[in-house]
Amino acid sequence: MNNKLTKHTKVLIIGSGPAGYTAAIYAARAMLKPILVFGSEPGGQLTTTTDVENFPGYSKVIQGPWLMEEMKGQAKAVGTEMIQDHIKKVDLSKKPFEAVGDSGQVYTADSFIISTGAQARWLNLKSEQEFRGFGVSACATCDGFFFKEKEVAVVGGGNAAVEEAMFLTKFASKVKLIHRRNELRAEKMLQSKLKQNKKIEIIWDSIVEDVIGDKEPKSVKGLKIKNIKTKKISDLKVDGLFIAIGHDPATSLFKGQLNMDKDGYIITKPDSTVTNVPGVFAAGDVKDKIFRQAVTAAGMGCMSALEAEKFLSLKK
Repeated sequence: MNNKLTKHTKVLIIGSGPAGYTAAIYAARAMLKPILVFGSEPGGQLTTTTDVENFPGYSKVIQGPWLMEEMKGQAKAVGTEMIQDHIKKVDLSKKPFEAVGDSGQVYTADSFIISTGAQARWLNLKSEQEFRGFGVSACATCDGFFFKEKEVAVVGGGNAAVEEAMFLTKFASKVKLIHRRNELRAEKMLQSKLKQNKKIEIIWDSIVEDVIGDKEPKSVKGLKIKNIKTKKISDLKVDGLFIAIGHDPATSLFKGQLNMDKDGYIITKPDSTVTNVPGVFAAGDVKDKIFRQAVTAAGMGCMSALEAEKFLSLKK
């Protein structure tokens, strides 16, 4: 192997976002000289969230991209080496572990922290992407607050969609749940709670065809929805659209090498970021499908670095 193309580190962090950056801050402060490799979307999902009001420490509204830039800067300042590259394959069966980037760079490491995150599934409409962050969201707990006394729609039929719809009734005057089938997939108990809620109306057998809104200032004004049985298209007046059709963790790289659940989330020991491969840790949305918050991801990033430090000191 050409040594010029091999870079070795005690801790290799794959993925940025609150989990990766926090792991880097703690690992660098422990003098482990970590390398963090980030892909084409440094900062992860928070870079598509405009206003952040629930990250502790800020009394005024902050911007998601700004928060990620600050975390990145902090990780760099304490001694993290940051490299933009896309990791295309990893080998966790040999020591040191190995990762190969699209750049041709080979990274070897005594420990791996995986913080590759998850992506919300979208409807893949051009108009949906156009208004993303301006009335279209995939996170009710992040953005529900901005829809006080407004009408919103939620798309989906599983637990996440029902929970998002119920959460949004705290703020919105009316919540329309749009589902493509004529029954929900959510747990029965959640369904009965939903049906008791006077603020929620369910629109069955329907899909969103288009998001309608103003260009200046950018804002959502309504939806075109299509009944898939009658093929009838109708207009729905709403101020916001929440997509709750699931998330996909970015774990395809580790398939067959790490234990995952049926949805592809990495399984770790309880109260820990330890995976089934000693020396490999997973933090943030790549292993967490319950909370999915910046602050919980950051907390796990901290845990992963402390656990990696402990692993490395015992290894000595």
